[in-house]
Amino acid sequence: MATKSGFLNTSVAKKVAMALSGFFLMFFLLQHCSINMLSVISPDAFNETSHFMGTNPLVQYMLQPVLIFGFIFHLIMGMVLELKNRAARATNYAYSKPGNCSSWMSRNMIITGIMVMLFLGLHFYDFWIPEIKTKFIDGDMSGMLADGSGYRFYEELIHKFADSIRVVIYVLAFVFLSLHLMHGFQSAFQSVGFRKTTWTPIIQKLSMIYAVVIPAAFVFIAIYHHLAHH
Repeated sequence: MATKSGFLNTSVAKKVAMALSGFFLMFFLLQHCSINMLSVISPDAFNETSHFMGTNPLVQYMLQPVLIFGFIFHLIMGMVLELKNRAARATNYAYSKPGNCSSWMSRNMIITGIMVMLFLGLHFYDFWIPEIKTKFIDGDMSGMLADGSGYRFYEELIHKFADSIRVVIYVLAFVFLSLHLMHGFQSAFQSVGFRKTTWTPIIQKLSMIYAVVIPAAFVFIAIYHHLAHH
């Protein structure tokens, strides 16, 4: 009995940790989307904000490592929990009639999560790795264009989105992100204790709003810059 109880407590703790890492990543996503939207509203404001975030010691040396750890932890923990759930099923009823038991999003969280992580690899290649190289290898912390006419962040952004193939990949990635969030958002709330039926409709509505609006905003940003500067 003690062993079973210990396993239960461990599983619950893992689900709570998974949910908390999800909340952290959703907050980051909202903040990242807000900054990127400035590139549509005001290039100067986008440049100033990007320069601040890129040179602030708190962001660079504390929050950024925590963020990277959060992404890795969320992916690994999600895979561990999913594999345990599959191993614990006594019958294959959920697989024989999956549509009657759960949504497509809930059954394929690993797939959508992996697709998002693959996209993050491209995103890191496009922006994060060049930024690290410029600042810490080349030693250029100014954030300025080569001719010194202003900050380089807006120019780098529109340069990346000039590529049609890259824009298509970004759009598809945010579709997968939307599908991932549709289940992940409300699942995170359930894991931390919001299980009362009175909360369910509110959480479901918030989940749909967040899962649609935030990815759609990123899609809009990519398409806007592609069309405006192509």
